[in-house]
Amino acid sequence: MNIFEYFKKKGIDTVDASFYRRIAEWDSWYRGNVKKFHFYRVYGGQGTWTRCRRLSLGMAKKVCEDMADLLLNERVKITISDQATAAYVKEVLKQNNFLTKGNEYQERMAAKGTVAYVPYLADMEVDGQGNVRSGQVKINYLEAPNIFPITWENGRVLECAFLFPKTCKRKKYAQIQFHRREAGQYVIENTVVECTTGAGRELTADEWNQLPVFAGLAGRIETGSNRPQFVIDRLNIVNNADDDDSNPMGVSIFANAIDTLRKIDLTYDSYANEFDLGRKRIFVAPEMMEDKAGSPTFDTTDTVFYRLPDDYLKDSREPIKEVNMELRVDQHSKAINDDLNYLSFKCGFGPRRYRFDGGNIQTATQVISENSDMYRTVQKHELILDDVIKELIRIIIRLGITASVPGLKEDTEITIDFDDSIIEDKQTERNEDRKDVSMGAMGLPEYRAKWYGETEDVAAGKLPEQTGVMP
Repeated sequence: MNIFEYFKKKGIDTVDASFYRRIAEWDSWYRGNVKKFHFYRVYGGQGTWTRCRRLSLGMAKKVCEDMADLLLNERVKITISDQATAAYVKEVLKQNNFLTKGNEYQERMAAKGTVAYVPYLADMEVDGQGNVRSGQVKINYLEAPNIFPITWENGRVLECAFLFPKTCKRKKYAQIQFHRREAGQYVIENTVVECTTGAGRELTADEWNQLPVFAGLAGRIETGSNRPQFVIDRLNIVNNADDDDSNPMGVSIFANAIDTLRKIDLTYDSYANEFDLGRKRIFVAPEMMEDKAGSPTFDTTDTVFYRLPDDYLKDSREPIKEVNMELRVDQHSKAINDDLNYLSFKCGFGPRRYRFDGGNIQTATQVISENSDMYRTVQKHELILDDVIKELIRIIIRLGITASVPGLKEDTEITIDFDDSIIEDKQTERNEDRKDVSMGAMGLPEYRAKWYGETEDVAAGKLPEQTGVMP
């Protein structure tokens, strides 16, 4: 099935198909499996070819892992001022394995540029008047190849289609979910397409309800809200991979470092071949291969020995010749480290994120100083992630209210503390804030809110319990 042919048949406009080919290219580097690069042929003369596989250092995945760990990790604190709402949201995120999946999809976002979180209500109970009495909030996680913006404005996706591939009874299907606005309200429409050639064959609601994986799937849902029931997350990098500057999709963290990744793998593969091709050889004349009794003189399974042609000793007078190839270790090592510095710089980590210092230990101040570029990069990406997490939480709250969960407040205050302690000297900053409190330049509620992950209202309510001793 060609999803773009399906969209064309339905008269739906989305991002051009050429951009999704770029996403596929980023994905191949992320997996260390690039066609015509990691798998190639070498000509050996006289019409002979040898198939080869180029070794990969896997740095595309490494930079994505590191960015994910810096953006969304176990130190991130989500504070919701209303206690009942906070408890409900915490349980929903726990049930949907958000701490693990969230980090995973930050890595996938760094690799392919864009991910989406689509909450929905499952296991709903509806009364006779059509009112939802209960339900569980679930979250669908999607990555760039399955996200198709329909309308957008100033980089914000307003309407979108999401693709959910499914397999049932050895046949491939695609659930396509459209999130659109009608009369100022969002509606969600589902359709199921059998993955045949071209645009595929669209199933009727009766047909897809007979398939276990789609049983109970509603064709249309009216959300009753003027806000979308999905969140698009991307890196805060200008998309220069598409000629259309309005394209709202993100780009991979290494989108502009492909040449560097190519050079790293070329050098790394050459480094490995250096040890393979440059291993020790001992050339032995055939007269030396057996003793007088006809028994092998050397271990026949030892690959260091190489048997020379018959009568070789007659001309050379050298029964045994040892050859030790010179290994270019230092040259390869320097080239790889240089390339790693280039990659680190291009991906926003600063010039020396990846290096080997022979076991030297650096102080925290040195690390923070050298990571200043990385700190600014991470803070830039957190601008988007902060909005993403808050919007996801508000969707969860709205769905909880729809499911008649008591005591939820959609307008409650939400605070996200990313805790950049790895690349920021938190202790120094905290000491400075203590001085500000002593001078009267910072209030105690503001101090507590900042360092204890509380809202200022909650912090102010706890001040009477203080003993007057600075925290």
